[in-house]
Amino acid sequence: MGEEEQPTTETKPLTGRDIRVSDAEREHVVEVLQKAIGLGMLNLDEFTERTDRALASKNRGELNAVLTDLPGLVHPEAAMVPRQQQQDPWAPPQHQQQQQYYGAPSGEVMELRGQYSALQRNGHWLVPQSLVVRNKYGATKLDFSQADIRHPVVHIDLHAKWGPVEITIPESGAVDTNSITEIKFGSLDDRTQSNGRPGTPRFVITGRVHGGALIIKYPRRGFFG
Repeated sequence: MGEEEQPTTETKPLTGRDIRVSDAEREHVVEVLQKAIGLGMLNLDEFTERTDRALASKNRGELNAVLTDLPGLVHPEAAMVPRQQQQDPWAPPQHQQQQQYYGAPSGEVMELRGQYSALQRNGHWLVPQSLVVRNKYGATKLDFSQADIRHPVVHIDLHAKWGPVEITIPESGAVDTNSITEIKFGSLDDRTQSNGRPGTPRFVITGRVHGGALIIKYPRRGFFG
């Protein structure tokens, strides 16, 4: 009897679409999507859906699929080249120490940092003299109505990107929003109408909001007052 023939298997040649992608490439595509929403090519819901798909992509074909209908934003080989590493404008400069965030006074500083998640402080919590808040793609809620506030002025350095921000201040308090440097693809809704008015404590808000609403309000009152 002759030797049995062994089955042969063919290996499909890899293309540029099959190459695995790195976190840097996924982040690069998210930045491209941010440019697209800035140009009016996408609305916020489309941006969110495509960002989720980009972050879940395993290869360049899947990653490039979120860009295929955006003119001039797709590579024909689906070979997304990661950008050169640059300093994140939403991250603090490396040489800055904790007491030196964007001109905040020396003293107590608390930093809250989030990404693709919610940041929330409420109930009885100790409020520092300076608060630095950085959140990307997540909602931020800061409720000072029952907090332990030991300073007449509280500095909030806010850097929120693609997520709503809600700040609740005590009824005796007031805000100063005049030093917010940028609100882009979003809005400022000061329901307290206390900007520039006297109040204690006073919340001085600086920084910027990109792609979300900033709402400032007093605590919700009960049915009987």
